[in-house]
Amino acid sequence: MQYGFVKAAALAPKIKVADTEYNAGEIIRLMKEAHGNGARILVFPELCVTGYTCGDLFHQELLLTGARQALQEIVEASNGMDGLFFVGMPLEVEGKLYNTAAVFSDGRMLGFVPKTHVPNYSEFYERRHFTEAPRGNRILELPEWGAVPFGTDQLFACTGFPALKVAAEICEDVWTPGPPSIRHAMHGATVVVNLSASDEITGKDAYRRDLIRMQSGHLVCGYIYASAGEGESSTDLVFGGHHLICENGSLLKESERFRNETIYGEIDVERLIGERRRVSTFDTVYDENQYLVSPFAIYPEERKLDRFVDKAPFVPGNRAEREKRCEEILSIQSMGLKKRMEHTNCRSAVIGISGGLDSTLALLVTVRAVDLLGLPRDCITAVTMPCFGTTDRTYTNACELTKRLGANLMEVDIREAVTTHFRDIGQDMEKHDVTYENSQARERTQVLMDTANRLGGMVIGTGDMSELALGWATYNGDHMSMYGVNASVPKTLVRHLVRYYADTCKDSKLSEILLDILDTPVSPELLPPKDGKIAQKTEDLVGPYELHDFFLYYMLRFGFAPDKIYYLARAAFQGEYEDQVILKWLNTFYRRFFAQQFKRSCLPDGPKVGTVAVSPRGDLRMPSDASARLWLDCMNKLMEKDTD
Repeated sequence: MQYGFVKAAALAPKIKVADTEYNAGEIIRLMKEAHGNGARILVFPELCVTGYTCGDLFHQELLLTGARQALQEIVEASNGMDGLFFVGMPLEVEGKLYNTAAVFSDGRMLGFVPKTHVPNYSEFYERRHFTEAPRGNRILELPEWGAVPFGTDQLFACTGFPALKVAAEICEDVWTPGPPSIRHAMHGATVVVNLSASDEITGKDAYRRDLIRMQSGHLVCGYIYASAGEGESSTDLVFGGHHLICENGSLLKESERFRNETIYGEIDVERLIGERRRVSTFDTVYDENQYLVSPFAIYPEERKLDRFVDKAPFVPGNRAEREKRCEEILSIQSMGLKKRMEHTNCRSAVIGISGGLDSTLALLVTVRAVDLLGLPRDCITAVTMPCFGTTDRTYTNACELTKRLGANLMEVDIREAVTTHFRDIGQDMEKHDVTYENSQARERTQVLMDTANRLGGMVIGTGDMSELALGWATYNGDHMSMYGVNASVPKTLVRHLVRYYADTCKDSKLSEILLDILDTPVSPELLPPKDGKIAQKTEDLVGPYELHDFFLYYMLRFGFAPDKIYYLARAAFQGEYEDQVILKWLNTFYRRFFAQQFKRSCLPDGPKVGTVAVSPRGDLRMPSDASARLWLDCMNKLMEKDTD
């Protein structure tokens, strides 16, 4: 296992009903193949050793004996294989027949988990043959394997990675109002497996998919579902081999039905643990007297990550979902501002408009808010404040955008005021240092605040979450406002929101302006232009925002360490950024993130739009003087390793 990832497989052998010897051979063949492909949790379907559709043949002693002999052969074949294996088979215990999951590892039988809920309806008459699981656990003395636990309350724990605890339920169990998996998760199971034989009828696959996906989300766990496929009797039913691997509400992999396909999925157990740590209502019960825990091993091995890693975790993947999400986010932002303006009886909004992405989004949101309030759009005063770094392109876009949206445009040239300020404090005009830059930002904020006072309005903040994470804001300059509508919107998402507005607005001229703003390099425009073009490009100085947003998401959302974030980033941005480039900007991210917390500790109010935010009032309660040593030491080790 690397960084908490465990590779799982769901498999469906093409069996022959009641031919246990043949079925054992197929199970062993698939088992070796999947293990060779790196899978370390392997789940086979319900009763696959005999076939689920044996009917009254389950009453035949010869079939039951053959099943045990077949299982013995399968377990022996696992010698030398680390990981955990689940195979469905019938097992007789004290004159009662149980539908069980046989659990084994590296040639050792670890336990039998019986089915809790045995159906007796319509096409399934299991109670004709099988008994529901008894309460609690017991130890069976079996000639083939010695003392073996039998019962539903079992966990299988990885010795090298204690967070990986696996539990099992069988088919019908998960369809009931009280699935055993709930109890398993509450006792620490981070992965649940389901050995199933679910028949195919029209539309059932969609329900099954949602059921398993939502169960994994409900329990904050990985869920591996393996269902019987071709080979089962088709006397009355057809089985499609519908396999699913889910993680915390997300579908990682799904098989194509009617193909007996093997699917693989890498479950991030560290991510699950991090999520449970955040969810205060997820209470884990530790009852040593109830649950029996059996150890198994997964040997350390470096493997390439096969799992898809989204390089833009803040941005929805497909176009339809993206449009829906963008509309929702714009609504959250505008409704937040609407409420604040209503509460303060404010009928005027003041916003600094630069011709850049952030101020553009803030203006679009403000327009929506005043429309919702039934106020005229000219109650918005968009102030453009050209100074030493302003280019014709951004100035023109700022003015045209404001006019096109129907807001009131106000121009305040701050060159003279800043020059006077430089003379007052003894700043050399030719010294383009932090004082040179920040003086312009603070002058702009003073203009906005005083204009808002004059108009009886409020200043709408434009800064985004990515800038706040990096501290790329002038303290008490663009850092400050009366309500920050973009405070929880990362830069990569800002771009998509503006793009969405450009694509969906009916005003072609407005769309044209927005598209040009999208094409403009991100810049605070605080240094004089070169040949009339932007000289100061933010991403040249602090790094690509797509990388920083990626780092921010995995650090704050799941609490991952730098080495794991680097591991994920290499997979996500393979072919786009060299490893050394990723390391360089990851180091910059941690250094700036810790050093700049004091700016986030006194942020203005603003609406939360996603799962990650940096508000000091709830989302990120971090001391401004916290030491970054642990994180930077980890970065140093990574950088040293990369140079070896």
